[in-house]
Amino acid sequence: MLKSMHGGNIAIVGAAETDQIGVLPNTSVYELHANSAVRALADAGLTVADVDGFATTMPNALEVADYIGIRPTWLDGTMVGGCSYMLHVRHAAAAIASGAAHVVLITHGESGRSRVGMPPMLRNPSSPGGQFEQPFGALAPFASFTTPVMSFLESRGLTRRDMAEVVATQREWAIPNERAFRRKPITVDEILEDKPLSYPFTKDMICVVTDGGGALVLVSAERAKDMNLAKPAVYLMGSGEATESPIVSQMDDLNSFGAFRSSSKHAFESAGMTPDDMDHAMFYDAFAHLPLYMLEDCGFVGRGESGAFYAEGHSRPGGRLPINTTGGGLSYTHSGMYGMFAIQEAVRQLRGDAVVQVPNLKTSFVQGVGMMFAASGSLVLSNQAG
Repeated sequence: MLKSMHGGNIAIVGAAETDQIGVLPNTSVYELHANSAVRALADAGLTVADVDGFATTMPNALEVADYIGIRPTWLDGTMVGGCSYMLHVRHAAAAIASGAAHVVLITHGESGRSRVGMPPMLRNPSSPGGQFEQPFGALAPFASFTTPVMSFLESRGLTRRDMAEVVATQREWAIPNERAFRRKPITVDEILEDKPLSYPFTKDMICVVTDGGGALVLVSAERAKDMNLAKPAVYLMGSGEATESPIVSQMDDLNSFGAFRSSSKHAFESAGMTPDDMDHAMFYDAFAHLPLYMLEDCGFVGRGESGAFYAEGHSRPGGRLPINTTGGGLSYTHSGMYGMFAIQEAVRQLRGDAVVQVPNLKTSFVQGVGMMFAASGSLVLSNQAG
């Protein structure tokens, strides 16, 4: 009898980042995948020989599987940008629930800073973005994101100060984290006084650029019970995925991302939970405006209330909803596709072994974004199986 992919029936039993993150000029993309894979499998007490399902974004999934030494009977190469790893977890859960796979390994490796083994950064000229945005100067995310963020702020009566509050909050989490790329204390005023790189963004409102990777191992909750795990399993309670246009200029609504609303709605409904049930959140924060969108679109606060939520300290240490407790993409690490690192921290928090541990956690919500405002992936995780 097939089991549901949600409700705690699927468990994350292995999770690890590469032994180093940051600036790794002598480490290739393939090595980052392999390093994180070996560490995550060891965390689960398993080996490459136990894996029959594999998922990644880039390079090609079968090439990475071959490099690691896996001969999978289930493969997922979904690539929709940085939230792809949330989708991989969702797809892996479906495969395990259906019996298509039993042990799924998901890996990420990206030399975002050093560019060792990475493809060219320019878009394919035949792609929608390559045809209709790149010729007009939208060559980088900070050039593409300016229009929606300005519209969002104006529509809600918010300002650049609200984005600076996000940055300062995230930095507070990063300061004690030795693996974080940016750890220098910073104030809201210092952020605003810095020269804009692309208005309204200053440097600290834009993510760091790093090298690194991470991996996850998923099995059924039933199998997890029989494993001699060194660390507690983390259970998938609900998930969702959604997409819009591949180019940001064609968003359905500049002021609210429909894919955030859709994927988070499905995640909460499939988990039988609401935002009020979440003890912790990891928001994909490549830019400082994204957590503001996510708070509102995912239902944590009402329209226009996201800025005050940060300004009042609700997501800082000791707040009622700790968010991005590593420092996030703005301060911890961001290899280009950050989604894997957001999931990793949610797992650590739920296991109780995070660097800056939030006490008494039972649930965590992970929200990702892909290719600016093109795709969305949402996960509801718990350290209790149902």
